[in-house]
Amino acid sequence: MKIKTFLFCLLTLGLSTAITAQLEKTASVEGITEYRMDNGLKVLLFPDNSAQTITVNITYLVGSRHEGYGEKGMAHLLEHMVFKGTPGHPDIPKELSSHGARPNGSTWYDRTNYFETFNATDENLDWALDLEADRMVNSYIAKKDLESEFSVVRNEFEMGENSPVNVLMDQVIDAAYLWHNYGSSTIGNRSDIERVPIENLQDFYKKFYRPDNAVLMVTGKFDEDKTLALIEKKFGDIAKPSIPLRDSHTVEPAQDGEKMVNVSRVGDIQLVSALYHTPAGSAEEYAAVSVLENILTDEPSGRLYKALVDTQKASSLWSFSPFVKEPGFIYINVEVPSDKNAEEVETILKKTLDDLKSNPITKEEVDRAKANLLKQIDQQFRNSAYLGTYMSEFIGAGDWRLSFIYRDRIENATLEAVNAVAKKYFIPTNRTIGRFNPVKTPERIEIAHTEGLDSLVAGYKGKVGMGTGEAFDVAYDKIKERLEKGTLENKVEYGIIEKANRGENVTVNFSIRNGNVKSLSGKGMVPSFTAAMLNKGTKTKTRQQIEDELSKLKSSISIYGYNGNVNVSISSTKENLMPTLQLMADMLKNPAFDAAELEKLKTERLAGLEANKTEPQFLASRKVSQINNPYPKEHPLYTMTIAEEEAAIKALTVDQVKNFYEEFYGLGKSILVGIGTFEADKVKALIEDDFKDYISKNKYTRIANTYNPSKDVNEDIRTPDKKNAMTLGNLNVKISQTHEDYPALAIASTILGGGFLNSRIAARLRQKDGVSYGAGSGFQADSSAEDENSTMYLYAIYAPVNYDKVQLGFKEELDRYIKDGITEDELKDAVNGWIQEENVSRAKDNELARLLNNNIFYGRSLDFQKALEDKVSKLTVGDVNKAIKKYLQPFEKWTVVNAGDFEK
Repeated sequence: MKIKTFLFCLLTLGLSTAITAQLEKTASVEGITEYRMDNGLKVLLFPDNSAQTITVNITYLVGSRHEGYGEKGMAHLLEHMVFKGTPGHPDIPKELSSHGARPNGSTWYDRTNYFETFNATDENLDWALDLEADRMVNSYIAKKDLESEFSVVRNEFEMGENSPVNVLMDQVIDAAYLWHNYGSSTIGNRSDIERVPIENLQDFYKKFYRPDNAVLMVTGKFDEDKTLALIEKKFGDIAKPSIPLRDSHTVEPAQDGEKMVNVSRVGDIQLVSALYHTPAGSAEEYAAVSVLENILTDEPSGRLYKALVDTQKASSLWSFSPFVKEPGFIYINVEVPSDKNAEEVETILKKTLDDLKSNPITKEEVDRAKANLLKQIDQQFRNSAYLGTYMSEFIGAGDWRLSFIYRDRIENATLEAVNAVAKKYFIPTNRTIGRFNPVKTPERIEIAHTEGLDSLVAGYKGKVGMGTGEAFDVAYDKIKERLEKGTLENKVEYGIIEKANRGENVTVNFSIRNGNVKSLSGKGMVPSFTAAMLNKGTKTKTRQQIEDELSKLKSSISIYGYNGNVNVSISSTKENLMPTLQLMADMLKNPAFDAAELEKLKTERLAGLEANKTEPQFLASRKVSQINNPYPKEHPLYTMTIAEEEAAIKALTVDQVKNFYEEFYGLGKSILVGIGTFEADKVKALIEDDFKDYISKNKYTRIANTYNPSKDVNEDIRTPDKKNAMTLGNLNVKISQTHEDYPALAIASTILGGGFLNSRIAARLRQKDGVSYGAGSGFQADSSAEDENSTMYLYAIYAPVNYDKVQLGFKEELDRYIKDGITEDELKDAVNGWIQEENVSRAKDNELARLLNNNIFYGRSLDFQKALEDKVSKLTVGDVNKAIKKYLQPFEKWTVVNAGDFEK
């Protein structure tokens, strides 16, 4: 024992010495600590004991801004190639799946990042850091992989080409810039994607993928000293290249006058957009621009929203202003239904923006916008798993501390500053929208290039951090020990877990179920619209007052309803939970059902349907549901056609909504789940008191949805001028989560089409054939032992010209799977990945809340999931192969719908 202790101390001493030599602490702000290695790598550590997961995120300072002539899309293409493997990690997708990780990568103007979120174990952290260190310098970037992957990236490019919104946005941004690469879409152009020589891609990789051009961030539950030692071990031997990196130097000149872009393509919805050049994210004015953006486009208080959506001239609008390193832009998009006047919308849009000089922003608008933005920022900082990737935007823009500086600047933004940026930047000659207007005296605005970043962030200390929270054990037995279950006097069943979250965060889920198949028949769209109207105003608060109150409380309330079911999700804090619950009660008990708000909601829903009338993915999904739906039109589970849904929405009245509310709302089968930092007794008392007289007239009875065999059809839907196609297959399976075969079929589905790019289907259609950016399958298992109505599905998106290859790929892979079954290695990886993914899910409060709600509804405890995991861990190849042969069918037996421009 003494020998072991001595060796451990010696090892620890050695590691500490190495850390001292390699890692220098350079900054610490609100719980995030920065270190710098001798080779230039920056390391950020952000411990959160309450997370029970770890996220490893590495950001490379290379994006589309760094691409040269003939290299458009190269940074994004390289992002795909880095998943192709290294000598030490030859099958990265397989490893990601076997570790149960939630991974991805993304490319933007200034950066590329890769991340994986996984169960917080030492083995997983060691693996993830080893993976990122290895692919920093040892990725294959091989010609054979490029030949298949460039088709996949082209398919991703074609996805964007299907969307009128994306096409218009890309062309407006491109037209707005003369020289700077912010005008180029990150996805690149088709010819550069298809024709890039492998040598050029390899050179690009070697140039930018290096330790002194990267920032590694680790967030979640981990030991800081051990993690630093691991990072030194994994990354310490990577040498800093002798040739220094030089940043881009292009400065965009001032725009000479208003520009216009016209795009004519197949589609239904009309679009009007506007772009203004604005300062870089690090510029002090950027915060004021953000506040102004919220004042203009927020729903429902925004000036543009009131001028265009409130008046029903348009159906919806949105905007974004990327936080970038060099001077950027704000982009505003407005959707206009085909029966509305786009010219009128453009006139109103420009007038509202031009009138900012004569109709200045008010203090009330500034205060509201600041509250909205600060709530969003606060919620982002409370989520450590998301914070790792969120920081990539600020790292790309110059430094991670900009995230805190931006928050501080929002807090300190003044009315004068907001009006100043409105007058300075929101002028016609700085705008790209629709036409060129000649003027005698040009009006221009020069935007200073990014300078002085180092002095801006140097010495920044930030505010008091939110702490690290407690280490919450997600083992089934440990959660069960912490779970308080019971039934309130008003018959609301509850499940509550009090735990010390970072930032005292709390998640609440409140569900109500009422009605039966008879009472809900013939209600059509009324139930969903009734639920959607609950946040549009109460008898005591307007819609705007509700939004303002939520911003003040830094909380969110989401309400979703279908048939007689209503589900409320709340994200709040210990300090603000009780008033947030009171606001929820007011929304549920005292809705105003304003006729004008209903008309706006109807317009929005109709515009959404109109926009999807030519979209392959939407049409394929809707058609599959229609083919296999066995119910008559009046039945609550009937699947409407688009035309039927449009007619139902148009016919909907506010009286129907009010009548449905009076007939069905109130406590029926009700369940409350709360997880986080709060006082359970106070929450229970509030739910008992506020809802004591809230009784439904219609008792809940479950609507049966029994198994119905799939129809073996293979049907095409033509969508002219859509560059991307969709194939969706459906196979109904008579099984439920309680069935003895469920564990084996769940793993069979994972191996067939789940995981991360390493399933049978993804390996065939993406990795081998290179015809699909997204391809796979899934398994939606019925929780009810009474219905046993489960569904397996498969999907692929692809260029229409590859229709035959996709059909053949699905057929051959299913035939091979049924005939030959799985291998021992596939089983081992799938089981390990499945178990770890379940651990990750239980570590996320919102997902754990849904699990507990489901268990209460079905009368289960966590013993059910624990037993299921035990069964999965004991599966054999024979078990899974038996389930495959019993339940899977050849491709010809599936319900398949293909949507795309196949005639071309």
